[in-house]
Amino acid sequence: MRVVDMRSDTLTMPTPEMRKAMAGAELGDDVFGEDPTVNRLQEVAAERLGKEAGIFVSSGTMGNLVGILVNARSGEEVIADADSHVFLNEAAGSATLGGIQIMPIKTERGLLTPEQVQEAIRPDDQHQPRTAAATFEDTHNRHGGIAWPLADLRAAATAARERGLAVHLDGARIFNAAVATGVDVKEIAATADTVTFCLSKGLGAPAGSVLTGPKDKIAAARRWRKMLGGGMREVGMLAAAGLVALDTMVDRLAEDHANARTLAEALAEMDGVRVELDRVQTNLVFFEVDSMPPERFLAECRARGLRAEASGRKIRFVTRHGIDAGDVQQALAVVAEVLST
Repeated sequence: MRVVDMRSDTLTMPTPEMRKAMAGAELGDDVFGEDPTVNRLQEVAAERLGKEAGIFVSSGTMGNLVGILVNARSGEEVIADADSHVFLNEAAGSATLGGIQIMPIKTERGLLTPEQVQEAIRPDDQHQPRTAAATFEDTHNRHGGIAWPLADLRAAATAARERGLAVHLDGARIFNAAVATGVDVKEIAATADTVTFCLSKGLGAPAGSVLTGPKDKIAAARRWRKMLGGGMREVGMLAAAGLVALDTMVDRLAEDHANARTLAEALAEMDGVRVELDRVQTNLVFFEVDSMPPERFLAECRARGLRAEASGRKIRFVTRHGIDAGDVQQALAVVAEVLST
């Protein structure tokens, strides 16, 4: 039985070209700044996003944590969407390791409005923490892979900056956002002071993320990375895969989006399945099943070779490199069979 695994795009396997590049990567000690392949990745990433500098980190969570640590201090507060990854899925790292409080703001689609940003900024009152920064997520995972319209992202970021706040962008899937909206990734990145993106999701590298931003903030990030235990040594093998990912895997994200759309539209036609099609813009498909609890639905799917995950009542299917049109049809057949039981 062939298994179709749609739990996450983090399951994407490195391509043969990546494996070859990893095997032949030129190496050095990155803590000393002497790994030429890591240095090249950082330069390419920064140039691609229109930033002065970049730093290779082990994960998107570390990238976001360090991005917040260089934009706020202990005792300060950062504004974020209430369903954001930094608030829900990063083990309270900002608070635990940085003493930085997240102010969660509930939104309709994961997109903070300028008014919400302005209203969340604390007054100059000794009883309250100082608001230091705002962070946005593009694409937004919990809201279905929605990509921010550039005008809306600019407006929210401008509202923050006009009040002296720094802006961090959790761009874990920023290249999905760029492909979906047809906007140059530099324009998206220009809305924020610091931007992190993952190499290990849709881009298919085995590990790693890059935090980009001004030289002074990336210098501070390097010190934070060391304190967090993220100073890796001859890590150019991973960076080599990241370079191949940036060179070969961005444009093909459109295939994942097309497969997700096919999946979502077919699910929406099934009785007892509810999909908000306007939220299916990239490679994530969230839906609800009326006839059974999510746990039972997932168990029935798994028994038939289809793997997925749930968040509350919502089931999540994720398309990626390695999931083709045939896999989509197999997944739909499994869902139809489960719903008929």
